Amino acid sequence: MSIVNSELKGDVLYLFPHGRIDSTNADTAEKELKEQLDANSHASVTLDVEDLEYISSAGLRVILRLRKDEPTLKVINASSEVYDIFDMTGFTEMIPVEKAYRKLSVEGCEVIGQGANGKVYRLDADTIIKVYFNSDALPDIHRERELARKAFVLGIPTAIPYDVVKVDGSYGSVFELLNAKSFAKLIKEEPENTDKYVGLYVDLLKKIHSTEVKPEDMPDMKEVALNWAKFLKDYLPADKAEKLVSLVEAVPVDHHMMHGDYHIKNVMMQNGEVLLIDMDTLCQGHPVFELASVYNAYKGFAELDHNVSQEFLGIPYEVSASIWDKTLPLYLGTDGKAKIEDVQNKAMLIGYTRLMRRLIRRNGLNDEQGKKEIETYKNHIIELLDKVDTLEF
Repeated sequence: MSIVNSELKGDVLYLFPHGRIDSTNADTAEKELKEQLDANSHASVTLDVEDLEYISSAGLRVILRLRKDEPTLKVINASSEVYDIFDMTGFTEMIPVEKAYRKLSVEGCEVIGQGANGKVYRLDADTIIKVYFNSDALPDIHRERELARKAFVLGIPTAIPYDVVKVDGSYGSVFELLNAKSFAKLIKEEPENTDKYVGLYVDLLKKIHSTEVKPEDMPDMKEVALNWAKFLKDYLPADKAEKLVSLVEAVPVDHHMMHGDYHIKNVMMQNGEVLLIDMDTLCQGHPVFELASVYNAYKGFAELDHNVSQEFLGIPYEVSASIWDKTLPLYLGTDGKAKIEDVQNKAMLIGYTRLMRRLIRRNGLNDEQGKKEIETYKNHIIELLDKVDTLEF
């Protein structure tokens, strides 16, 4: 019976030893490994030891010899027992060895949030988990953890993941959030306290936007928005497209933090403390870009189908829209209608730019409903471009 199976993924050869490798079968295992290597053209080799129960010194010597021929060799999915063997013998200092990830199920768990890259579930009263849509999400997870760490060091109250797990063929980040509730859930349960929660929500937003970051630490949102604007050059009248791009280009460089996906499902309350979650969209830039995202969350996305608010935030559109209407005056520190309308127009212009580009990229021009929505966003953009001469405020 074969000791080693293999699978070629692109130019990476994955080798899967299983059972036990010790002095009784180390020679056979080495022979099978070499046969697999010779039979598959590859650039690198990954030894997946998920099904390896035990490896002796004889088996370790096989891997050492394999490493001489394959200098890029790495070991993944080592159980705690097998990892300890690698670690105690010093292998972890010579060869990259990764522990196996715990396997968790989110079946039947409450969904408390969803973003572009993943969905957030409550596992139990103490724990939430963000499951990534991308099955190869490890780089995204490590990136988000680093962004969360940087925000935390800068004084932003956020939960930092303490574990990475496997969930149904993908990966998840696990956070400890004891009895925490999202603001979306709190507003739904306590509608009489909506103003209170919107106030706390805006306070945190202003804290984020007052926090300066190093230019190299977070992506520049202006570059992202500029790509949105340039994408629409083929879909807007030439003069309008040119003005839209010019407006975004004229926004000054700003190294203050932004969340990038700031809404009431990504803000939690835990023991009276407000916490920010879902940090993979963390970036820097002028607040107009953040306000555009906030506008879309409460009004833009659900403008043509009010049911979207219920599906996305768990609250009726009327409540969602009222949160935006309360947010802007609090954020700006004024009830002046002219000022509020001016900033809202700027945020809406960027918000609809994003929505129009997003729908076109999702093949919205290929069906009648999509065409109708795109035309609506286009008309909004054209109308707003007649009112907006700068995105600064």
